[in-house]
Amino acid sequence: MSPVADRLAELGVTLPAVAKPVAAYVPAVVTGNLVYTAGQLPFVDGALPATGKFGEALTAEDGPALARQCALNALAAVESVIGSLDRVTRIVKVVAFVASTPDFTAQPTVANGASVFLGEVFGDIGVHARSAVGVPSLPLDSPVEVELIVEFA
Repeated sequence: MSPVADRLAELGVTLPAVAKPVAAYVPAVVTGNLVYTAGQLPFVDGALPATGKFGEALTAEDGPALARQCALNALAAVESVIGSLDRVTRIVKVVAFVASTPDFTAQPTVANGASVFLGEVFGDIGVHARSAVGVPSLPLDSPVEVELIVEFA
């Protein structure tokens, strides 16, 4: 196994198959030494484990696990275009879109699920810039969507 695969195993997770796009796009593209992922939903075995909005059907405490799953799916997309996550030299940026009611303001709490997970996987190179944005709805009524910008060698 590779160092990143070993670390994922230590965390009790397996890199999933790349999620099938729900529209006309690809899961990730490479330009120069950067990978940009499409927004990844928290699919588990092809299904969303939860739907709806934070502040309505979901609470802030429900969010980190869903954002973590999005980040895991995004790593699968990254690996699909660079061959190995061991080539990652930096997680540059994370963008989390959080479907939420107008009065819900804990988008950063939800997004932390992705950020903390990337730090657990990559250590210092997993520390990144981030945006956590509340939106009125997401595809398939997903509660969260995460995209990554990743540098690699």
